[in-house]
Amino acid sequence: MELKTELILIRYGELSTKGKNRKDFINRLTQNVRNALSDFSQLRYEKTFDRLYIHLNGTDETEVVERLKNVFGIISFSCAVKIASELEAMIEAGYAVALSSQGKTFKIETRRHDKQFFITSDEINRAVAAKILKNTDWKVDVHHPDLRIQIEVRQTGTYVMKETIAGAGGYPTGIGGKALLMLSGGIDSPVAGYLTMKRGVAIECIHYASPPYTSSSAQQKVLDLASKISLYQGSIKVTIIPFTELQLAIYEHCDESYAITIMRRMMFRIAERVAQQHHCLALVTGESVGQVASQTLESMNAINQVVTLPVLRPVACFDKLEIISLAEKIGTYETSILPFEDCCTIFTPKNPVTRPSISHCERAESRFDFEPLIERCIREARQIWVKPGRSQEEDLF
Repeated sequence: MELKTELILIRYGELSTKGKNRKDFINRLTQNVRNALSDFSQLRYEKTFDRLYIHLNGTDETEVVERLKNVFGIISFSCAVKIASELEAMIEAGYAVALSSQGKTFKIETRRHDKQFFITSDEINRAVAAKILKNTDWKVDVHHPDLRIQIEVRQTGTYVMKETIAGAGGYPTGIGGKALLMLSGGIDSPVAGYLTMKRGVAIECIHYASPPYTSSSAQQKVLDLASKISLYQGSIKVTIIPFTELQLAIYEHCDESYAITIMRRMMFRIAERVAQQHHCLALVTGESVGQVASQTLESMNAINQVVTLPVLRPVACFDKLEIISLAEKIGTYETSILPFEDCCTIFTPKNPVTRPSISHCERAESRFDFEPLIERCIREARQIWVKPGRSQEEDLF
């Protein structure tokens, strides 16, 4: 009996805790899966209370499997064959899985969802194992087997699987609304974007460019980072803010030690207005407490005063090694460390204040009329859509 993968069985992650909202979460997950696999026209989808089935209809499962690994809301999934709910069919299917696999030890794991089925899970386990033991040199190992053969008995049929593949976990992206990520060219902000999407929040990005002080390579680096994390969402809109004029005005009118704090306050003002235009419900930053002068609690408080939108800081309590480890996992680290500086690093003062006074910030800002400069930043912004592996520029307004 030759087994060919007919369908992929998807197990939901934290959706099992969502109670009355469960249906909305499952619908969102199903749509996200469809979007991730939109170019496979032969697929058919079947939703149930605790599973999503993708019927392949002849589609090779290899690329489908790779894409599903990046869809948030999936705890795990398996390639499966569907057989008749008959003991002999289960025995033959389990035996075929063993013959097509490598290893020395195995375990049969049966779940009898259809409680009306007349044979118990343990009896199925023993019957399938007996066939394999009699006809091969495989041995049973219930603790650390080389091969786990999974059998799920349901009213609609029985599913046989040989591997459980870990999913991305979390919530389906978009179920929690949309937020605007302040994306720099550093290590932290792409990780913050990834973690935000994992909690079910879709993201857009905003980036501040200061040509000619920042190069086109620095901007491309940011777009490459956005492209990498778009893998978990499908596409991401990046708003590029021309920040040079406003940044120079800050350094002209403000004490050098306060320049970074004032600059961040201006960035937050701009980000909030762009977020409101784009229907984003929060701002997201890659700030980590105490990592640099602008990320002390006093600095965060002084900067936060200028916005009313919630500010999410997913990596606030991570140390740098933890952030780097996540960056390596999601494939952004090597891009983040490329030597192209953004506007924050180029204009960093020698002795930035670490405990800024809000009243001092307000006095500094009163020395020049920054509102027209902010409006110009937003008016002259550009929008770029990025997808995994490519970007496309469009007009913003």
